[in-house]
Amino acid sequence: MADENEAQSTAEDDWGAAIAEQAEAEAAAQKKQQEAASVFKDLAAGTKGETHNDIDFILDIPVQLTVELGRTKIAIKNLLQLAQGSVVELDGMAGEPMDVLVNGCLIAQGEVVVVNDKFGIRLTDIITPSERIRKLNK
Repeated sequence: MADENEAQSTAEDDWGAAIAEQAEAEAAAQKKQQEAASVFKDLAAGTKGETHNDIDFILDIPVQLTVELGRTKIAIKNLLQLAQGSVVELDGMAGEPMDVLVNGCLIAQGEVVVVNDKFGIRLTDIITPSERIRKLNK
């Protein structure tokens, strides 16, 4: 009988230990969920009114700025005949505004200026986002 009581007591202790272990595991899992939820709440709260900080994040990203004088199509035969001093006719007219492209997307137009023996461009017209979208749809 003492052996049966001892076995029953040991079984109850094992069950008690298992239930306690399970309760600890559930509490730890719930704590992790609450911590993750608070992190996501902090991120979501920060996106509402901090547009200035959002723009700071992208200010150092390099982009390619291109000023286009004009374009032309030329046959390979004529391309191979080009030499130093050759003149290639472009479709742009003298005095016509040049296109300013950022990563291949038209953002402005301007005119050529020379300052201290260096070429530059003075922007004369900025293309609005709605105009850019309108040009994409055409």
